[in-house]
Amino acid sequence: MYARPAGMAIIFLLIIFAFMQAKNGLRALRPVVFIFILSSALFILFRSLLTTIGMDLKTLLVGNTILFIATCFALVLFLRAMHATNPHVIMRMAYSALGLKLLVCAATMLVYVVVKGKDINRLAVFTCLGLYCIYTFTEVKMLLRQGRQQKNV
Repeated sequence: MYARPAGMAIIFLLIIFAFMQAKNGLRALRPVVFIFILSSALFILFRSLLTTIGMDLKTLLVGNTILFIATCFALVLFLRAMHATNPHVIMRMAYSALGLKLLVCAATMLVYVVVKGKDINRLAVFTCLGLYCIYTFTEVKMLLRQGRQQKNV
């Protein structure tokens, strides 16, 4: 009902691409995939409660999917950078990943505001902001753990 086959295919291809790019692909993306599946399942499970308090379920699911995709792309860039020997490459890729994720989220928010006009669901937007913080915290925690395991980072 809420899952589109094309969107799921894109997510599946993104996960496969990330697994191929990272040496520890499965291990590196496991927490992010877990957060995505858990939050989407909770949104769908509690959809009647969320709609009664005024949240738009479609906005939550689309926002969660976009955050997941942006986080996966950022992780692929970060993990690529960790294999470089030049510290400038590491910093350039790290800032590129951070900027890309922020730009994607800002562009998505701008498109949402333009499309919805005055019917913006503030609760769903702030919930997506909380999800952004959770994804970013998890991403930084994973990267710090990966950095301790590698010698050149």
